[in-house]
Amino acid sequence: MSTYKQIHGTNIEVLSSDPANPVEGQVWYNSTSNVVKGVFNDSGSWSTGGDLNSARNGLSGVGTQTAGLAFGGSLPPDTGITESYNGTSWTEVNDLNTARSNLAGAGTQTAGLAFGGRTPITGATESWNGTSWTEVNDLNTVRFNLAGAGAQTSALGFGGYAPPLLTYGNTESWNGTSWTEVNDLGTARSNLAGAGADNTAVLAFGGQPLTDETESWNGTNWTVVATLGTGRYRLAGAGTNTAALAFGGQNPSLTPNQASVTESWNGTSWAELNDLNVGRSLLAGAGTNTATLAFGGNNPVPARTAATEEFNSGPQTITFTYS
Repeated sequence: MSTYKQIHGTNIEVLSSDPANPVEGQVWYNSTSNVVKGVFNDSGSWSTGGDLNSARNGLSGVGTQTAGLAFGGSLPPDTGITESYNGTSWTEVNDLNTARSNLAGAGTQTAGLAFGGRTPITGATESWNGTSWTEVNDLNTVRFNLAGAGAQTSALGFGGYAPPLLTYGNTESWNGTSWTEVNDLGTARSNLAGAGADNTAVLAFGGQPLTDETESWNGTNWTVVATLGTGRYRLAGAGTNTAALAFGGQNPSLTPNQASVTESWNGTSWAELNDLNVGRSLLAGAGTNTATLAFGGNNPVPARTAATEEFNSGPQTITFTYS
């Protein structure tokens, strides 16, 4: 049997503590804890987090995996409930001024934006300062089942539903003060998802009527770039336009049709990863494509869930054992 030194040309490192920034494939012996450890690249999986205090669907979320914000949704009735996540549990904070479901959001846990929704249909926009919501300028086109992405002062709202049209391709750009109508999505749709850091670089994917289409926004125009592996609507997204995660949703051909499918976007194409533990639609998401938060939704229709899951991928440290 070959030894580690014969394979790698060197002995295992002996360290008194774990390295601060280990790289994939690195192996070392921790002389303090008397164990051998190593780093491997994990493609990602979902684990259970702390449940929302209020189970609901049609909510929105912003922030990171360890500092998330969930707001709005349907209990029923439609609600303005807002909850803050610290990486372990949710705490209820001040409500939205306008209770609503099927809304969109952008920003962070301390600087968020909520817009659109149904209560009935509204274009109301509210800004979150980490403590309370303040009403600011409305969307130009009132709608619900839209998507949002970006920051509190640089957001994009796109797609949605409002009579008399069933679906909208309308796209609006937020500059921190007001919304401006810009170029429409190539494919008008509602119940879609999005990802992006600001209003100049956003990804839109999925939607209703059922589609797998993915479009990229460059600050001026939308361009079709790829298709999801599994077309679905009422899904959630997180990340940026070059590194996104799409998860959950609904597709009538799936059994059950509340999807647990998770796909990762690398800027060029989607790749399927490990599924959510709780398949659901009308859920919300936050975070990056390697550290993601999924919460709320339907499982199955019309049951609402408070389930929260955390997705993690990338380098993982393990302890070697033998028997």
